[in-house]
Amino acid sequence: MTFWGRGYGVIVFRSPALKENLCWAQSQFETPWIYKNGLDHLLKKGWNITGAVIDGKRGVAQIFESVGIPVQYCQFHQIKTVTNYLTRKPQTEAGKELRLLTLTLTRTDENTFRRELALWYERHEVFLTERSPAPHTKRGWVYTHRRIRSAYRSLTTNLPRLFTYQKYPERNIPNTTNCLDGMFSQLKNRLAVHRGLQRDRRFKVISEILKGKKK
Repeated sequence: MTFWGRGYGVIVFRSPALKENLCWAQSQFETPWIYKNGLDHLLKKGWNITGAVIDGKRGVAQIFESVGIPVQYCQFHQIKTVTNYLTRKPQTEAGKELRLLTLTLTRTDENTFRRELALWYERHEVFLTERSPAPHTKRGWVYTHRRIRSAYRSLTTNLPRLFTYQKYPERNIPNTTNCLDGMFSQLKNRLAVHRGLQRDRRFKVISEILKGKKK
């Protein structure tokens, strides 16, 4: 799903194999239910869905997995999330190591990544549990390295779905949402020349673009 400001977005279901947008809808919010509505629509039309690649919106994975569709979490978005927490140039040794490890996602396998992540945690466990006084909080303290802890927690939370594409090689599931992300960028560039359109008219223009977008 992509947004134009607050309160107006468009969700798109796209087949990277067919290079075709299968269905789309406008929505004020991104919720699991809008994904469920799109999935139900495609299943009723007879589509055989071999996998779903998502960017991490909470609750969306369960929508697909509840009907037996494997879910791949976008590795690009995972790298981006970790980078947002650590920055591109972390100052601590733990942060530098974790960022470098995260950058290997697209060229490693699940067992190797799990092992390296566990070793990283063992090396830095004491560092990660350091606390700083925080009298304004109930506990009176906070973890000193919260951003590194958040980056690590993001990886451990998403890890079960970060290598789904390797578990089903015959299904050719992509490991990123780049197919849609690139299309969204082009969509916004083309729509930029139609500034000021009312909502209904804007959606008509978007629909026409999506109907013809094959590349």
